[in-house]
Amino acid sequence: MKKLFSAMRGAYVSLIFAILYLPVAVMIVLSFNESKSYYKWGGFSFTKYEALFNNDIIMEAVGTTVILGLASAAIATVIGTLGCIGLLAMKKRTEACVTAAGNIPLLNADIVTGVSLMLFFSGIVGRMSNITLLISHITLVLPYVVLNVYPKLKQFDKSIYQAALDLGANPVMAFFKVILPDIFPGVLTGFLLALTLSIDDFTITYFTKGQGLNTLSTLIYTNRIRGILPEYYALTSIMFVTVLLLILVIQIVNMRSNITANSQTRKEKDY
Repeated sequence: MKKLFSAMRGAYVSLIFAILYLPVAVMIVLSFNESKSYYKWGGFSFTKYEALFNNDIIMEAVGTTVILGLASAAIATVIGTLGCIGLLAMKKRTEACVTAAGNIPLLNADIVTGVSLMLFFSGIVGRMSNITLLISHITLVLPYVVLNVYPKLKQFDKSIYQAALDLGANPVMAFFKVILPDIFPGVLTGFLLALTLSIDDFTITYFTKGQGLNTLSTLIYTNRIRGILPEYYALTSIMFVTVLLLILVIQIVNMRSNITANSQTRKEKDY
C-alpha cells in the first residue's frame, strides 16, 4: 500500500511539472528549429536568434524593458529599505497597521492598480509618459521589496547598531557599515524580485505607458494579430533562462544567508 501511495505521489508531481514546464521546453526546442512549422523539425539552427538580434524594433523594446526594470527595481529597493527602517522605529500598533496596509497591493488585482494609476495620472498630469510608467512600476514592485527586506531587518540585533554609535560612528556610517551588510541578502533578493516583476509586467505597463513607447510585453501584445513571429521563440526562451538564473541567484543568496545565521546562532550558544 505504501508503494502504491508513493507511486501516486510521484505520478502527481510529475504531472504538475509536465503541465508547468513542458510547454516551455517545447518553445525552447522550437527556437532552434530551422523550419517555421510547429510540427516539422527542419534541423538545428540559430536562425531565429539571428533574426531576433537583427530586429531593431524588438531590440529597442528589450532595451526599454531592461532600463525600466533596473531603474524601478533600484529606486524601489532604496525606498523600501528606508521604509523598513522607519517601520521599526514606529510603535507596535502603528507598525502593524502600516504593514497591513502595505500588504494590500500584493493581493490587489493588477488591472485595478493599472486603471487607478491611469486615472490618477490623467487627472494630475493629463497624459501618460515615461515618468508615469516608471512611477507605476515602482508602485508595483515596492511592496515586494519590503516583503523581503523587512524580515531581515527584524532579525537584526539593535545592540550592534548602538555599539557602533557608542564607538564614534554616525548614524549614516553605522547603517552602511553595520546594518546594510547584515540585511544585504534580503535587499538583493528584493531587488532581483522587483526586476523580474517589472520585466514581466503587462497590465500596469499597458495602462500607464506613453504613446509610442513599448516594452516587450506590450510589443508582443500589439503584434499578436500578425501571428507568432519566429523571433518570439528565441526572445521568450532567453527571457525564461534569464528569469531562471535570477531565481537561482535568489535561492543561493538565501541559502548562504540561512547558513551564516545558523552558524552565528550556534556560536552564541556555544559561547
